[in-house]
Amino acid sequence: MDLNNIVIVLDHPDESRNIGAACRAMANNDIKDLRIVGNKADYDLDHIHVLAIHAGYIFDKARFYNSIKEATADCVICAGTTRRRGKKRGKLFLPEEFAKKAGETAGKVGVIFGNERTGLTDEQLDECNIGVTIPSSDDFGSLNLSHAVQIMSYHLFRESLKSKNKKVAGVTPIHLNRLDETVQNISNNLEKVGFFKMPGREDMEAFWRNILSRAALSESEAKYLEKTFSKISGLAGKNKEIDDKEGK
Repeated sequence: MDLNNIVIVLDHPDESRNIGAACRAMANNDIKDLRIVGNKADYDLDHIHVLAIHAGYIFDKARFYNSIKEATADCVICAGTTRRRGKKRGKLFLPEEFAKKAGETAGKVGVIFGNERTGLTDEQLDECNIGVTIPSSDDFGSLNLSHAVQIMSYHLFRESLKSKNKKVAGVTPIHLNRLDETVQNISNNLEKVGFFKMPGREDMEAFWRNILSRAALSESEAKYLEKTFSKISGLAGKNKEIDDKEGK
């Protein structure tokens, strides 16, 4: 695993000091790519650097975005950390399971952490394609943001030590922003053949994005899928023209 491919995303963190402590946790584990969904002007730089100590450079190089989707557009996996399963979450990976999956992945892997008070909402989790949970006490299950970052970063670091001399086999999967182009192509062609009476387009796009992101498509596979659905809609259009001419 190349730890340079690990991306830590903090979604609207409340407390500047937690950001600084998260930077320190990342540096402890050789992870340096920090992205924040929110506005840089909302945070106290002095408080961040006091808690980050010698890891302040991670925040100084951090990039800011308007959404999780934007922050992880160049990622192959977007993993939301959560204690709640949610209606669309499916299997929640344990940190060590997720680290192993990340280690088997060629390309960037985003790990998303929610706001300290609310965690990730269902809507925010829907922008991720897998979920990860950190087991904790039923009596006091809430983890400090930086502690959660430390736990996830540590498991990724340990996995990198295991695979330090191993290469990831196979082709590099497409990024999530490229995957969205394939999903749009599928949806457009399904719409042409009148597919979107039930369910709606939005639900169908979420379904395809979820399924295809877990499939880790290569560029050639994405193009093949696009050509397949384009051909389906084209043939459907020709058949309709024939039926119209014959008065069917």
